[in-house]
Amino acid sequence: MYSSGLIKGTLKTIILNLLKNENRMYGYEITQKVKDLTGSKIKITEGALYPTLHALEKQGDLITEKEYIGKRVRKYYKLTDQGKTTVQERVNEFADFIQTMRFLLDLDSPKQNV
Repeated sequence: MYSSGLIKGTLKTIILNLLKNENRMYGYEITQKVKDLTGSKIKITEGALYPTLHALEKQGDLITEKEYIGKRVRKYYKLTDQGKTTVQERVNEFADFIQTMRFLLDLDSPKQNV
């Protein structure tokens, strides 16, 4: 499992990209999908998930849709048009960041003997 610091820095990107691929999801579904896709290497807690979802909604990247299941209400999250643009920007930024980190950590070049 990865450190909470690494996950915290990428949580918005993870959520936005997942919603881009899945169209709409509810909170627990998001946590389980991430856990399944990563072989339990990334586990998103409710304490991290919901504040992030609310922040993305406040920024205008997400909207919510309520669906009644019996007497319960399930809140689904879905990307807005702005969110569709944001996800592409964040994914591109993160891909560039990974490439930069690989360079800084010297993972892209063979080690030279001194």
